[in-house]
Amino acid sequence: MRVMIVGANGEVGRLLVAQLLANGDEPIAGLRADEDGEDLEDQGIAVRRVDLLAKPERIASTLMDAEAVIFAAGSGGRTKDDMTLLIDLDGAVKTMQAAEIAGVKRFMMISMLFAEDRNRWADPLKPLYVAKFYADNWLVHQTHLAYTIVQPGALSFHAGTGKVQSDPLAVGSIPRADLAAFMVAALHAPQTIGKTIPLLSGEQPIQTVIDQL
Repeated sequence: MRVMIVGANGEVGRLLVAQLLANGDEPIAGLRADEDGEDLEDQGIAVRRVDLLAKPERIASTLMDAEAVIFAAGSGGRTKDDMTLLIDLDGAVKTMQAAEIAGVKRFMMISMLFAEDRNRWADPLKPLYVAKFYADNWLVHQTHLAYTIVQPGALSFHAGTGKVQSDPLAVGSIPRADLAAFMVAALHAPQTIGKTIPLLSGEQPIQTVIDQL
């Protein structure tokens, strides 16, 4: 499957590229104009410049031959709240609109745990929760995309274990490598379409958790 990763130069984005390659998929690396993609191009990976501040029609021009989109972009912890709104909310929504313009049906969204529950929002991260809440809601209620929303717990740099859980009441973390592996597996699993999936480290293999959805 030809898959556009928006935010392919991020910590999770790089892992997604590797996972897609290992799975036999064809990743397209969506990078900002100022990001260096030479090492990706050296691996034979198509690199495209995706400006999330641009209009949806311009973003759509980078998606025309994609079969799926994974939105893994984020403004990052060092930016101010205005960039959280412009990238994590408006950039996400414009990418959804762009996917529909380009005729891409499959859309995978990386959200965050408890994004739909205001009572669980931690104060330092509230602007990001707000962005994820409304972006997720737009995807569910304002598009016709075949979506999957994955809501991971706190992301760690630990080595992946391949073992996860999807308990909506659990709290915890997950290695970035396991999030990337789950995203790629879920991409190809029809039973994940139309689902919002909490995701944490656990005791069950990724495919087992997906099969139980």
